[in-house]
This record gives sequence, structure tokens and C-alpha cells, in this order.
Amino acid sequence: MVVFNPLPMRRFTPPRVLALGFAGIILIGAFLLTLPAASESGDATSFLDALFTAVSATCVTGLVTLDTGTHWTLFGEIVIILLIQIGGLGFMTMATLVALIFRRRISFKERLILQESLNQASMEGIVRLIRNVLMYALVVEGVGAVLLSIRFAYDMPVGQAIYYGIWHAVSMFNNAGFDLFGPISGPFSSFTSYVSDPLVTFVLTSLIIIGGIGFIVIADVVEYGQRRKMSLHSKVVLTMTASLLAIGTIVIFVFEFTNPRTLQPLDWGAKLLASFFQSVAPRTAGPNTLDLTALRQATQFFIVILMFIGASPGSTGGGIKTTTFSILIGAVLAMIRGKDDVTLFRFRLAQDRIYKAVTLTIFAMFLVVFATMVLSTTEDAHFLKILFEVTSAFGTVGLSLGLTPELTPIGKVIISFMMFIGRLGPLTLAYALTPKQEKELYKYPEGKIVIG
Repeated sequence: MVVFNPLPMRRFTPPRVLALGFAGIILIGAFLLTLPAASESGDATSFLDALFTAVSATCVTGLVTLDTGTHWTLFGEIVIILLIQIGGLGFMTMATLVALIFRRRISFKERLILQESLNQASMEGIVRLIRNVLMYALVVEGVGAVLLSIRFAYDMPVGQAIYYGIWHAVSMFNNAGFDLFGPISGPFSSFTSYVSDPLVTFVLTSLIIIGGIGFIVIADVVEYGQRRKMSLHSKVVLTMTASLLAIGTIVIFVFEFTNPRTLQPLDWGAKLLASFFQSVAPRTAGPNTLDLTALRQATQFFIVILMFIGASPGSTGGGIKTTTFSILIGAVLAMIRGKDDVTLFRFRLAQDRIYKAVTLTIFAMFLVVFATMVLSTTEDAHFLKILFEVTSAFGTVGLSLGLTPELTPIGKVIISFMMFIGRLGPLTLAYALTPKQEKELYKYPEGKIVIG
């Protein structure tokens, strides 16, 4: 029997394979986007801009230096949406699909990589989960595409409406944030022309939320009727996601209610729709229905916080993840209450989970702060604008205050690197770059230092 082996991976650890795999997909996409056939002008796009777009698409971010709808041809748009689908589901998931189609066996090494790519604690049932992931993605994207196509058909020819419906359903489910409305509403306009449209708002936000909660949670929700129970992971993800969405909607509504450039001109229904949409978008999706540059600075900074938290593990989104944020909150509450254990839903968390959450958060904060400091010297822009862009890149969000098209070459490289880290995960990249550590055979004596 032929063993499926997409890469000669004997010498590579799973994190290294993931890093190299994503890098390979990005380089292929960048090459295709530099071709004259990909540009509306018929000229070759600069490699740096093509690379930036390929990174943004593969890392399902949505930040662009060139407007997607006006710069790229049909060929370029198809390349971008394929990169989004591969990047969102993971290249190993797509490779496994090919293996399943040709009835090839999935090796132990490949199961390890799949486990790493989906943030699974074990390999048990990993192939079944991959099958479910592909099925869920196809069903959700298909329903979203049908609903969006029907709505867009009122504003454009049927053929274009179907294409737009499919393209944007894939983009939103994978939390990419790319859009094609540049020729209709103006470059970099996103969905601002649909700010008061309930159908577009709820279809897009549903796609974003489903894609952002993670495939593990989707499987739990789908099978809940049979098992009548839900894992701790799913409970934490759903609770934190709902809380952040509700808090985000309220805060944005309150901050922008009297802003004449955003919510004030809208009626009450449109105000609530716009506030909800802007609360969902920082879940690492990237579209917007309000002009983000017109938001008050308090709102912009609040969105930075939401973007930093991001989506959930095993999803198409980035950020430090909702579970990490939940563990941090649980640790703070445990410390305040004088408890030894961090508990969530009456379950005690292992110490290694807490250490990992703290490490990931500090590592992520360091990356965002460092990149912001560097860009503050290379870019002529306001600090909050730079922080917003860097956090958006790290969280693979795609929301922008307009800085991305104005980035210097150094700025494009830094933002591209942040998008790559955000999609791969800071700890995964760290594991990929560092040699495997041997287990220590001794312990140092315990010491005490004063804190606070």
C-alpha cells in the first residue's frame, strides 16, 4: 500500500513542517500573483506586494496593500481565494483530503502534524475530525454562498452575484476579510454600503463566528443532540465568545452613539447592526461596515484589545485565543480569592495549561510591542494607527485604519512576518526554531521573591 507523504518529513518536527508548509504555499501564491495575468493593468505586480497579499491570504488576515476588487483579475482573485481556503483549513488538512480521495493511508508522522495544526491534545480520532472539518466547512460555506448570492442578485447581474456570494462566503468563513467591492463602493470600502442591511450583516457575522469558534466546538455542537454533553473546551469557548460579542456590541454602541461620522446618522436598528458587526469583525475576520478611521480613539483602542484576544483554538482565526484569555481571567480570580487551583466550570486546570497561557500572552505582547516600536521609526503615522495595524496583523484580523497601503518596504516585511506568526502561532513558531530540549534530570532549590 502506498503511504501518503506530501513532504520528506523524517527530519522535521511537526511545528517545523507546519512552518515550512505555510511558507511554501505563500511563495507559490506570491509567484502566481506576480504574473501579468493576475493584474488588471496587465503588468507584473511587484514581488513585495504579491508576497504581502499571498501572506495575508494564506494567513487568512485581510490586510492588503492593493485593493482586491480593482487590482486583481479573475485569475488573481481565484488564486487569492484558493490561498484563503488552504490557509484557513490548513495545508495538512487539504493534503489529507487528497489522501482520503485516493484512499491512501495517513502515516503516524502525518497524524502528529495534523494534531499540531488543529491544536489537539491527542491523535485519537484525528482523521475522523479532519473528515468532519471538511464536511462542516463545505456545508457552512455553501449555505452562506446561497444566501449572499440571493441578496447580491438585487444589486448586480446574477452571474456576478453567484461569484460574489461564493467568494465572500469562503473569505468570511475562513475569517480572511478579503472583499471584492472596490469596483462597486470604492477601493478598500469593504461592506460599508451594507451597514444597515440585516441579511448581509447576519450572514457575514454567522460565517465569521462559526469559523472562529473552531472545528472542535462545531463538532461538539452538532453532536450535542446525541451525546447530551459538551466538553470543557467547548463550554469555555462558547461562553467567552458570547461574552466578548455582547460586551463589544455594548461598548461600541455607547462610544459611537453620538459620533456624527459613524452611528449618529443611522436609525436605531442600523446602529445596533453596525455595533454588532464591528464587535464580530475583531474576532479575526476583518470586514467592516463603518469607516474605521472615523471611530473615536477609545473605540479604536477597544478594538485593538478584541483583536489581540482573537478567535478560538483549532479555528481559522488568530490572536492569543479565547481559551487563553479565559485561563488568564481564571488565574487572576483564583489569586484574588486565595485559591490554589484555577477552576473553570468546576474543572481544575493543570499547571502546564496555565504556564502555557501566560507564556503565550507575554510572548504575543512582546511581539506586538516590538513590531510597533520598530514601525514607529519606519512609518510616518500616529502611534495608535501603527498599534492597530500591528495587532490586526498578529491577530490575523485584517481591520485597518488605512496604514497598510502606505507602508514602506520595511513596514510591509514586518507586517507580513506578524501575519505569518499570528497564523502559525507564536509558540508553534518558537518550537519550530528551537532544538528539541532534553528533560532535566534535576531541580534547583526553591527560592522566594517579593511580588507586588
